[in-house]
Amino acid sequence: MAEFDVDALTLQVYDTTKLLSEHQISCLCERARDVFCMESNVHLVQAPVTVCGDVHGQFHDLIELFKIGGRPPDTNYLFMGDYVDRGYHSVETLCLLLLLKIRFKDRLTILRGNHESRQITQVYGFYDECMRKYGSVSVWNQFTELFDYMPLTAVIQHSIFCLHGGLSPSLDTLDNIRQLERMQETPHEGPMCDLLWSDPHDDDKPGWGVSPRGAGYTFGADITQQFNQNNALSLVSRAHQLIMEGYNWCHNQQVVTIFSAPNYCYRCGNQAALMEVDEHMNKSFFQFDPSPLRGDGQEVLSATPDYFL
Repeated sequence: MAEFDVDALTLQVYDTTKLLSEHQISCLCERARDVFCMESNVHLVQAPVTVCGDVHGQFHDLIELFKIGGRPPDTNYLFMGDYVDRGYHSVETLCLLLLLKIRFKDRLTILRGNHESRQITQVYGFYDECMRKYGSVSVWNQFTELFDYMPLTAVIQHSIFCLHGGLSPSLDTLDNIRQLERMQETPHEGPMCDLLWSDPHDDDKPGWGVSPRGAGYTFGADITQQFNQNNALSLVSRAHQLIMEGYNWCHNQQVVTIFSAPNYCYRCGNQAALMEVDEHMNKSFFQFDPSPLRGDGQEVLSATPDYFL
């Protein structure tokens, strides 16, 4: 692995002018897999930490995010999934985050989102991007195999539960989540699917509901309250939904949704946000607008369905 110099490759990806080679990506995925294998389904995170939602291949906006929040290792980060699809630069976005994870494994947490799957990436852009940039399915195969090893959830200081989607009727406790077999393609149903796909009700409706997404559930404030009480938690922090202001409270401030892809799909006009949790567990939100740099590749989006995750 003489040519796998993490610091040099990180600078290379930041520049965005040169992709990693297939061999370098193979080394990257091997190293990242070793790191992810050491982490639990409920990864424990210490404060202070900055929590981020979906970034969806908007590489220049990820760089803007680091300008706002600080660059690792100066700032600790927890990303709640959906690094690929939709944006023009999913490969660069994923490579940068994985390189930073390898270099600063205790300062960067990378959770799995519903887009970190084989099925979804074949529809919403990542597969096509890998084929266009590398001319073969090999890179996509390596990345999607790596997705299976990403942790599903995290807990900050035993108080803030972080995940991509939402709660599950099959999972009452964090110990239930720890017992899941995560190293697989995201199932179409069941508790692992629910964690990556579910959404909170945006009204006063209690209990569980059928998700309009066709996967996971919707859940009411009573469900959130019971889950938090069962697990001595103060907050559920999640991503997964486009929020025009970048973040949104619901369920009597027991749930916060964070979305970190500004002007999503380069046309939605939304702000993005970060949540900073300090060493005393105080929470601050920072909103930001898109980077003035957008990159190229308008053709990437024209063929993808209009469906917001």
